[in-house]
Amino acid sequence: MSKQPAIGLDEALALTLRHIGPLPPESIDLDRAVDRVAAEDLRARADSPSVHASLKDGYAVRSLEVAAASSLHPVCLTLAGSAAAGADNAPQVAPGTTVRVLTGARLPAGADAVVAEEFATPDGPMVRVTNVAEPGRNVMARGSDVTAGNRVVRAGERLTPGRIGLLAAAGYDRVAVVRRPVVAIAATGDEVVAPGRPLAEGKLYASNLFMLTAWCRRLGMIARTAVIADEGEAIRRGLQTMLAEADALVTSGGAWGSERDLVAQVLAQLGWQRVFHRVRMGPGKAVGFGLLAGKPVFILPGGPPSNLMAFLQIALPGLLRLAASPSAGLPTTQVRLTQDLTGRQLEWTQFVFGSLAGPSESPDFVPLRGASRLADMAGAAAVVAIPEGQARLTAGTLVRAQLLN
Repeated sequence: MSKQPAIGLDEALALTLRHIGPLPPESIDLDRAVDRVAAEDLRARADSPSVHASLKDGYAVRSLEVAAASSLHPVCLTLAGSAAAGADNAPQVAPGTTVRVLTGARLPAGADAVVAEEFATPDGPMVRVTNVAEPGRNVMARGSDVTAGNRVVRAGERLTPGRIGLLAAAGYDRVAVVRRPVVAIAATGDEVVAPGRPLAEGKLYASNLFMLTAWCRRLGMIARTAVIADEGEAIRRGLQTMLAEADALVTSGGAWGSERDLVAQVLAQLGWQRVFHRVRMGPGKAVGFGLLAGKPVFILPGGPPSNLMAFLQIALPGLLRLAASPSAGLPTTQVRLTQDLTGRQLEWTQFVFGSLAGPSESPDFVPLRGASRLADMAGAAAVVAIPEGQARLTAGTLVRAQLLN
């Protein structure tokens, strides 16, 4: 397989996003839609409330007839009947009459206000009203919560419990949501062992596999995983089987392209459309991206820092695009550098893991350079990039950092 020159990070990201589109939406029951993402603008199918309704237990009146009512000069009205929520046979409020209404009841014809019950006293067939009620008092107008035809949810918004309630009031029982991508994650390498199995000398547990799975599940995606033996035919069968049941494939290990790095070789044999392989970034330069059977495939190097950084900078934005997310990557914030950061190669983008300390606004970025790569990654709260073409970032400088937590 011919080697492809490494490309810049910005170009790699642009190529990734250019080749990936959102998955088609799916329709699901509203009661299962919490935390899903709306695939389209949703407009109310009905008014809520569907009628002018009473906000309180009280008496429906003609506002002009009680305009002078007070405790010293009560207005006496004839009780013409009563109405409860959901009833549609309430008597009309004719001049000189009132109708007892309960909360949620339809406002009877002829009435334009409701006197709260603490200002009205029944007295046989009469009701003594001791307070005014201007037009609209204690009345919820039809469509005041939801108006038919109005947009209640925008495409791309997450369906919180509050929005679920709003959609129910708007007449929805099913909604179109963005499909959660199914991501197949395959770890390769004869040295890799799935956790829970005995660990022979010279072997290591598949920490990358679990880390990538955790990232995908945090993003609301469905992850399916496998550890595949480092043998060409096993990799071919494994990748084909996994991708057939997934929307995207992420591989971990075997990315360099040497005689023992088989993933890229197998993908080439399968006829994948290689978009790029190798990016001028560190760690993570062996990352590759392409399409197989029209589905995105990300090949990540096996070293833990390279594996994670390649995922965060290339695969994660691509998977977010697949999920129709409005975000194109990790959230960012402004941080202040506590130390100089020096890049290794001027023509590469260099990433540094770090912790955050101090104020919540422009916190201090403290680089993590411990003896354990995994401990540094586990303790990292943010990542700072030394951009391509820049050799050093000076202590005290304010820069943008990607947030990991």
